[in-house]
Amino acid sequence: MSTAEPRRAKANTASSTRRDLVEKQIMQHATVLFAERGFAGTSLQDIADAMGLTRPALYHYVANKDELLGRLVTEITEEPAVLLAEINKHVELRPVDRLHRMVTAIAEHQAAAPDRFRLLIRSEAELPEQLSKDYERSRKRVLKAFIKVVQDGIDAGAFRPVDPRFAALGVIGMINWMAWWFRPGQDSAETVAAQLADMAVNSVRHERAAAEIGDGPTAAIAALRQNLNYLDRYVQSTRADRTIS
Repeated sequence: MSTAEPRRAKANTASSTRRDLVEKQIMQHATVLFAERGFAGTSLQDIADAMGLTRPALYHYVANKDELLGRLVTEITEEPAVLLAEINKHVELRPVDRLHRMVTAIAEHQAAAPDRFRLLIRSEAELPEQLSKDYERSRKRVLKAFIKVVQDGIDAGAFRPVDPRFAALGVIGMINWMAWWFRPGQDSAETVAAQLADMAVNSVRHERAAAEIGDGPTAAIAALRQNLNYLDRYVQSTRADRTIS
């Protein structure tokens, strides 16, 4: 190996690191400007001025404003969907453990950039049509992943026979609300994520229901009602599937 090759490799690494840093700064400035002026009211020239770059120099890192929006949507919604899908693949894990890992992963992701999530929520109506479709598709994937793990827990007898969709929406809402109260630099992302994960699991697991209801005939009747409600929903769902097919 010639001495020039290590130098080229080192130079390429440095160049890649600098590019990553600049792109991160571009996203930070774009987030602030989008929040202040909206997507439609912000131009690439505005972002270039905030960065202290010329517009041609900015084109070296981003092709157009839609690309910035696309990255924002990907970071906020597509990456969580991918994370959840990967965790759900580990069928050897108990549903309790999978749900705990899923909430922890999404909460930590949320804590990394709460300002971007707030911006996206407030600006949903301004997203271009294709980005809006991508955003909605990713949100549905996240919901579907949580529904699956809750349903798996019910089927395994680990979770109470709740409505899986309602439970999933409740968990997602709890995580999303972080964007409005989490304080980066003051709150510990790991501690908050772990506590939210505990709360999510405890909200659906059987042990909590038994503790709340108590022992004896009252507890038995309450558990029976829960199971009958679950069986009724299951039968109705099965009939609906047969009708559609």
